[in-house]
Amino acid sequence: MTSEQVPLPAARRHAYWQTALTAAVVAAVGYAVHRHWPVLRTGAVRLAVADQGWLLVGALATGATWACAALAQQGAVRRRLPAGPLVAAQFAATAAGQLLPAGIGAAVVGLRFLMRCGLSPGRSAAALAVKAAAGASVRGALIVVLAAGCPGVLRMPRMPAAGVAAVAGVLFVAGAALWRRCRPAIAAVLADVRAVHARPGRAAALWGGSAAFVALHALVLVAVTRAVALPLAADRVALLYLAASGAAALLPTPGGLGSLDAALALALTAAGAPGAAAASVVLGYRLLTGWLPLLPGLLVLTMLVRRRAL
Repeated sequence: MTSEQVPLPAARRHAYWQTALTAAVVAAVGYAVHRHWPVLRTGAVRLAVADQGWLLVGALATGATWACAALAQQGAVRRRLPAGPLVAAQFAATAAGQLLPAGIGAAVVGLRFLMRCGLSPGRSAAALAVKAAAGASVRGALIVVLAAGCPGVLRMPRMPAAGVAAVAGVLFVAGAALWRRCRPAIAAVLADVRAVHARPGRAAALWGGSAAFVALHALVLVAVTRAVALPLAADRVALLYLAASGAAALLPTPGGLGSLDAALALALTAAGAPGAAAASVVLGYRLLTGWLPLLPGLLVLTMLVRRRAL
């Protein structure tokens, strides 16, 4: 067996686990839909008669997210990327991300596009990591700011001191092991971060695009709450979205299917929204950000493949 063949069994096992996890989540979602079907049906009816103006605002905000994602990706690399194909690749990546778990589909599209633009595989992966790190940092900062402005919205679960110490120990050990195994890759990402920030224009594109991307997704959820006449303040809705999307990232499924829906519904009901209204908001957010762009995104993906842009 050659050295190139060694990773294949591990990669296949990883794919099997991801597929099993996705199947389990889909089955759980199916059970939840069956159990709560009356609430979901009421929510769908409420969404059907929602304010079309606010739904249009949500649709426009969704469309702008792809331009912001392209801006952030341009900011993560030093080479100039073609603007049109870059935005198209972000749109296609969104559709691909709905089909494969843990963001694998979106990552593959982004990686292939950057490599087609002349970046090496290592540089392409580092550019995706820089963009992801900036997005995570922006989300964390916004959660801190909004939580300070909306006290009492987020409630941390109570844990005994022994439990906190055990979790901290596990995280420390896992972090140390990850650092040893991924040290060269982390060093490459940090080198790219320094290179990007040496150029103010690139740094502004990276951080500005990342912040606008997150803010626009929060705006989509705010617009849907307004469309269904759910009386929650915009800053509270934005905070609930950031917390729910962060929690959903811990359970990687295609496009956050099931995990994001449950987290959003739970966050909205915990904030005082009736069950039918929360279901309407989740359905509306899914419709605008996932289901409606799916088919056009797959068509754009096919076009980019045929034109050898991927």
